Amino acid sequence: MKNIIISILIPSIWIFLVSPVYTQTEISSNPELDKKVEAFLKDSRGEWRDMNVPASDGKLLYDLIIKNNYTKALEIGTSTGHSGIWIAWALSKTGGKLITIDISESRHKAALKNFREAGLSEYIDARLADAHELVPELDGPFDFVFSDADKGWYKNYFIAVYPKLVSGGCFTAHNVSNRMSGIKEFLDYVESLPDMKTTIDRSSSSGVSISYKD
Repeated sequence: MKNIIISILIPSIWIFLVSPVYTQTEISSNPELDKKVEAFLKDSRGEWRDMNVPASDGKLLYDLIIKNNYTKALEIGTSTGHSGIWIAWALSKTGGKLITIDISESRHKAALKNFREAGLSEYIDARLADAHELVPELDGPFDFVFSDADKGWYKNYFIAVYPKLVSGGCFTAHNVSNRMSGIKEFLDYVESLPDMKTTIDRSSSSGVSISYKD
């Protein structure tokens, strides 16, 4: 929300009126859904394995979406849905939707079950597919992307998504702390682009890169 200052001239006195102008969709509130998601995350705490993010990183993704009012999200690497739940929960407040991709049928099915139990299925388009093939075919545009699939392909995923990432959009990637093979090439490439501003969040040992497009 931005404020416009309107000035009115009265002899010897300037009066300033502050008028709210809503330039973005207001964050919506759904207490019942919030309660359901919170209960699900609490009940499933400690059960997220199989390449899922820790809760601190899930909360980071949630906060980025809420802060920037993102609505068109892409997740590369669903696993069994922990990060997708945090992303979709935020999108339920901004009026957005998530496309999430995983190549494993067992993980895909487990994620669908978790999305239903968390009450977030309507905000998620979960696809069983090879992200190497599907990501370049997606039309976009996207304003938020989370990459958490095969690290050696991070640079390729970014190159495929970059033209579809809107100005002000954010590309995030998981497990970047140690710059292992594939991660270094990805970060070096992103950091070399003049219209991308990248920082690393180290709230967890995994590390999440956060790259905003000018």
